[in-house]
Amino acid sequence: MGARFEPVRAVRAYERVVEQVEEAIESGALGPGARLPSERELMVQFSVGRSTVREALRVLQARGLVRSRPGDPNGAEVLPFSPAALHKSMTTLARVAELSLAELVQFRMVLDSSAVLLAARLRTDEQLAAMEAAIADMRAAMRAATASDHDAFSAADVAFHDVVVAASGNTLIQVCTDVVRSVVLGLIAGKIADAPDRESLMRRSIRHHEEVLAAVRAGDGASAARLLRRSMYDYYAVHLPDAERPALRALLE
Repeated sequence: MGARFEPVRAVRAYERVVEQVEEAIESGALGPGARLPSERELMVQFSVGRSTVREALRVLQARGLVRSRPGDPNGAEVLPFSPAALHKSMTTLARVAELSLAELVQFRMVLDSSAVLLAARLRTDEQLAAMEAAIADMRAAMRAATASDHDAFSAADVAFHDVVVAASGNTLIQVCTDVVRSVVLGLIAGKIADAPDRESLMRRSIRHHEEVLAAVRAGDGASAARLLRRSMYDYYAVHLPDAERPALRALLE
């Protein structure tokens, strides 16, 4: 058979403008602080109308690439990289791409174990102390054993992982982890809060965190990563169908 082709997609003029500006930013031709030409000059260069230019600028601004002020005689300003922009894009992707809970949890296991691997080698004494404090808060919330203190337990759990990820020193891991975690917890928060063996889950979670902390303190990144993956598997697998659990177990060895 000969070559097979797929239907083409009609592209609006403003999308072509956006593509060219994005390419200029990605290539370094336009760096942070640089100015785009004025609206009038963009109309001339792209051979499009004012409405097309303004729609392109609106899209670029929504993506966190430029800042355009109404009435500014200068062109839009190219912005530096912003984790917030990446956070917004990844959140949208995770929520609309029909990703399964198993895929999201698996991705979180990969991200967090990579973070703790780095943290075991790069952490500071202050970060170790912050991890210890988070575990202490988890214990206090478990002893209180009320519905409102489950929120406190979860907040302390998140605080522990936030310190671990911060200790990795990798901004991209921080952003990705924050997005995936918030989506996952949003999907199963109710199930965890209503679990009949909630105290048992809390105790097991605290024990896992203590083991991870001990490995981080010892500088044993490989053990810390393995323990953290096991902790996440034990915490999340019970909320997954049996058929989806092998995807998580594959990360345990």
